[in-house]
Formats: sequence, C-alpha cells, structure tokens
Amino acid sequence: MAQANPMAAVGNIYRTPELWQKITFTFLCLLIYRIGSHVTAPGVDVIAMTNFFASQGGGLLGLYDLFVGGNLSRSTIFALGIMPYISASIFMQIGAAVIPTLDKMQKDEEGRKKITQWTRYATVALAVVQAYGYALFTSGVQGAVLNPGTGFVMQMVLFLTTGALFVMWLGEQITERGLGNGASLLIFFSIVERFVPSILQTIGFVSTGAISLLALIAMAAVMLGVVAGVVAMTLAARRIAIQIPQRTMARGRQREAAKNFIPLRINSAGVMPIIFAQSLIVVPGALAQFSGNPTMAVWAEYLAPGTGAYFLLSAVLIMFFTYFYTSIIFNPMDLSENLKKQGGFIPGIKPGSKTAEYIDAVVTRITLPGAIFLTLIALLPIWLADMFSVPFQFGGTSLLIVVGVALDTMSQMQQHLLLRKYDGFMKKGRVRFRGRGAQSSGY
Repeated sequence: MAQANPMAAVGNIYRTPELWQKITFTFLCLLIYRIGSHVTAPGVDVIAMTNFFASQGGGLLGLYDLFVGGNLSRSTIFALGIMPYISASIFMQIGAAVIPTLDKMQKDEEGRKKITQWTRYATVALAVVQAYGYALFTSGVQGAVLNPGTGFVMQMVLFLTTGALFVMWLGEQITERGLGNGASLLIFFSIVERFVPSILQTIGFVSTGAISLLALIAMAAVMLGVVAGVVAMTLAARRIAIQIPQRTMARGRQREAAKNFIPLRINSAGVMPIIFAQSLIVVPGALAQFSGNPTMAVWAEYLAPGTGAYFLLSAVLIMFFTYFYTSIIFNPMDLSENLKKQGGFIPGIKPGSKTAEYIDAVVTRITLPGAIFLTLIALLPIWLADMFSVPFQFGGTSLLIVVGVALDTMSQMQQHLLLRKYDGFMKKGRVRFRGRGAQSSGY
C-alpha cells in the first residue's frame, strides 16, 4: 500500500477552502456538543448518579452511557444524546423493509423528505418517553434528586427532550454543512473523548500494582492486533464483476463493455447486531433489579457476563441479528433492477431474478465470517479481562464504531482532495477503493 506524504495531504486540506470550511464547521458543532455535556440538569446530584452508575458495572445503562459520552451518568441536558434520533431512524429503516409503502417512498425525493420528517416526529416522541423514564429512574436513586416529585419529573422531561432535539439538529447540520455523517460523528466523539481518562486510569493501575507491566505490554499487543483486524474486516468486501455496455455516437459503433464491480461488504450490518444482542441479554438483569422478583434474579445470575450461558446466548443472538439486519438493509432485487436499468450484467448470470438470486447467495455466504467476527469482537473484552486480570474491559463495540466512522470520514476527505486533483492520504489502497469503487458502479 503506497502511502502519500502525510504533511502534503494536510497542506492540501488548507488549500481546499470548501473542505477546510466543512472541517471547521464540524469541529465547532462538536465543541458545542462538548460544552453542553458539562451542563447538568437542575435538581440532580451528579456525584450520587456517577457513584450509582459506577456500582452497576455496565449493562444496558452502561452501553447507553457509552454512546452519549457519559452524559447519562452525569445527568446533563444532553443525557439522551443522539440515541432517540438513531432509534427512530432504525425503526423507519426496519419499517421500510416490511411496509411496501415506506419502501416505495424511499425511492423518490419527496418520499424521502416525508420519511425524514416522520423520523423527526418519532424522535420527539421517543425523547419524551425516554426523558420521562429517566426522570423516574433518577428519582429512585438514593440521594440523586434534591426535591423529587411531579415538578421535578416535568422539568426533567422538558430539559432532556429539548437537549435531545438540539443534538438531533446539531447532527443534521454536520451532515448537511460539515464533513461526514453527523449522528455517527457525535457517537464517535462521545466514545473517543473517554479514551484519555481510560489511558490515565490504566497508568494508575500499573503504578499501584493492580496490573503488571508485562500484562500491560501483552494486552497492548493484543489490542493492536484487534485494531488491525477491525480495520481489515471493516474494509473487506467481496467484489462481483459486472459489465455495462457503453455506446458511442461516432460512426454508430459500440465500444467494448466497461468492466466494473459491485463491492459487497463482509460486515454489512456494522455494530448493530452487537447492540441488539446486548440490549436483549441484559433484560433479565434489568428486570431483576427494578422488580425484585427472585425468579428474575436467578435468571440474571445465570446469564451474568462470564458464564457459559452468557457466551452461548450472546453468540447465537449476534449471529441471528447479523443475518436479520443484513437482510433489512440490503435488497438484492433492488440491486439487480438498478443494474438491469443501466444495461449491466454479471458475466454468466441472466439479468433479473437470476442476478438477484446470485447476489443473495453471495451475501449469505460472506455474512457468516462477518457474523463470527462480530461475535469475537463482542466477547473479546470479557476474555481479555479474565486473561490479564484487569479491572476494566476493552470495548470491542466502541472500537467498531470508532474505526468505521473514522474510515468513512477519511474516505470523504479523500474524495474532496482527489476531486480537486490533489494527492490524498493514500495513493493506493482500500480506503480509496471504498470511497470510489462503490460510487463508480452506482451502488
């Protein structure tokens, strides 16, 4: 993989006014988000809430808190973060897969605008429900609320819903006027900003003897290998060769068909299967905690992280949701129809339904290694914690998000630079292929 001069690539960013303005605008929006993350909702004792979350040791609340950058545990006005908007978008995406009307609306400009508007309305409804639930939850934490009651609940609903809608607007502004996908970047920033405290905490563990230096070096080597594997699997794709006839008006002759490819990603589902699986597997523990039911407590102990049942159920759920979510976001028939409209075809495969069946068979085969990879990434933190006896877990879920968003954002920067005939970050390599290959084939 030939590397371009990094300093020259950075200099090219400064010489590209449009790209530099997008980057500046994105950083300003992230700065506003960071400032809001320090504004605590009125009437809440932050110390009591952070101590409560620290005593829980993860679970569904810990996963949610990870995606909002710790705003949930600190009870800030951005406690809900971008998650209501993400949830509403996922509901709309799943709805389009099962409701023909929504699927048809997604294929034209006016329909997509209506779906976007409905997604915003759904975000408001979800934010109100989540804010109300969080207000009740906060009232139940001992010493967390100074003056509990109906007034506090209504106040929290107002502040948290307003904060969630502002974060949604901020993400849309980044998408429209900045660089990259706004919602993904907000989650990315929420995860990355917690890296420095984690590194400092790790250094403290070494100094106190909680972790030996040898174990730290071995763990760092494993983490480096995991990062390399995540990057490789995120970029990995199965390329299906296609041919699109090209005609020329000169003397009525037809030129040779243009050879291209359709890149089918091995990990098309991204991190969503892990999120779905973890959301379900923590339900017994959450019900046992809030209901006090002894039967649920037994199930929660049986499915506690580190048990054989937990590993087995997590693997089954992740494998299932990988295939399920891939089938939702990827439609071989639409891909086949678009290819047929362009006059393209896969050599040796008849256009139409046969092409769709062939693509579906390929996707089914390549999804298996992607599902196995996601399972290993999800269970790796627990294995590492047991292997090296460390008092924290290395998050594979957060790593997948960080790597995916970073590569997508870098790909967009690469396209801006190449469009203006500047050298990008890489002259050859998969980052360039990922941004340009899929675009050139129209998928």
